[in-house]
Amino acid sequence: MRLIRTEDSYAQRKAMKLNLPPVRKARIELLPLMDIIFLLLVVFIYSMLSMSVHHGMPVKLPVSSLAKPDKTFVLSVTVKENNQIFVDKKQVPIEDLASILKESAQDQKNPGVLLFAHKDISYQHLFLVLDQIKMAGLSQISLQATFQNDIKTAGTK
Repeated sequence: MRLIRTEDSYAQRKAMKLNLPPVRKARIELLPLMDIIFLLLVVFIYSMLSMSVHHGMPVKLPVSSLAKPDKTFVLSVTVKENNQIFVDKKQVPIEDLASILKESAQDQKNPGVLLFAHKDISYQHLFLVLDQIKMAGLSQISLQATFQNDIKTAGTK
């Protein structure tokens, strides 16, 4: 029977031991995650701002320092500078405007009209269009304007 000296076995065990790096806990890096969250937030905000209520034709609107779009209105009436009238991008004569608006609004609960009028049309023609809208039974009319912070410089552009 052979006796093993404890010093030798300790030296052998120490020589066989591998020097492995210490085990580190897994970490979730938060900075890249926060960057992605903010990027998604910015994309969401810009996509929501790009959604527009405007169903009318492109016209040069008058400016106002208090102009805010009202998203509760259903119908869009556009009066271009040559006095052409459009209802949701469909050209209509002024004589048929009341009947077309009445027909379009009959399915809606409490309908309203967004009125986009070119800034250079006559005041009289604007009132002819307003009369037709009121004859259709629509009392919620929102005159649209372009927002401008400084109203004093609006006429210089």
